[in-house]
Amino acid sequence: MYLAAALALVASLTTVSGELTSYDARVPVGARAEVVVAPLAGGTVVMLRTSGLLPDRDYGAHAHVNACGPVSTDAGPHYQHVQGGATDPAFANPRNEIWLDFTTDARGRGQAWTRVEWQFGERRAGSVVLHEEHTHTEPGHAGTAGARLGCLTVPF
Repeated sequence: MYLAAALALVASLTTVSGELTSYDARVPVGARAEVVVAPLAGGTVVMLRTSGLLPDRDYGAHAHVNACGPVSTDAGPHYQHVQGGATDPAFANPRNEIWLDFTTDARGRGQAWTRVEWQFGERRAGSVVLHEEHTHTEPGHAGTAGARLGCLTVPF
């Protein structure tokens, strides 16, 4: 029973690793990321690991609706499970979006994970975008994290 459950979990994992698309020197060319998406009973866990970034620096990171492209805006807005206002805290929050803020260590490595109490349906996210600062939560600014610095396409 436990083996079957473990095999089913492994089969449902999505793991993507690769070089980040860089839009800014704060995500140096050659920086890498790995994203693991694990649908679990009653929710989804998303894990992010990065390397090759600037040392001792805060980054915001979110799931976005589209794949990465040559321009940072190609990834579209944040993925919201229940779609609503981009900066409305009722929708732009870590329960309705995938937020993966982190701080790199002295070697430029970072990691974050989150768990949300929903799973992706037919509408899915397409990428993880790294932003210039940790995510804001105050009304009018909720969900914002500054400029888009880098991106990894992830087929959620």
